[in-house]
Amino acid sequence: MDKAAEVTIYTDGACLGNPGPGGYGIVLISGPHRKELSGGEANTTNNRMELRAVIEGLKALKRPSRVTVYSDSKYIVQMVEEGWLERWHANGWMRNKKEPAKNIDLLKMLRACLKQHQVRFVWVKGHADTKENNRCDQLAVQEAERQKLIISTTSKHQG
Repeated sequence: MDKAAEVTIYTDGACLGNPGPGGYGIVLISGPHRKELSGGEANTTNNRMELRAVIEGLKALKRPSRVTVYSDSKYIVQMVEEGWLERWHANGWMRNKKEPAKNIDLLKMLRACLKQHQVRFVWVKGHADTKENNRCDQLAVQEAERQKLIISTTSKHQG
């Protein structure tokens, strides 16, 4: 039987305004291999970019793996590690009797990704001494700035 790969994923999301142009950054590390990924959206929220970073990081894996995800988003870490995601799913995507969960489209994607791997989440303090988390922040902010530039350029041409 093939031994599952050990993968470390660092993720971060950024948003210029909330909502506003946003980006995400990802650093994947497996043994000697290291890969950076990033992307963004023109009109989004910080939580959506944090979620998107984790989803895209997990989707980048080519086979089932044992994964440690480092995130500075307590929302993401607690959602998975404390069972909120599964509870919301079991309750028809309701956080409680009156309040639906937000970003259900991304929560469904995250849940599907989590089923393909053994994943544990670790919270790291943002903008601190975690080199790879800081790199993810740089990538996310660059993508958010790029989205802002695209919006600015597009709106000039429309007027």
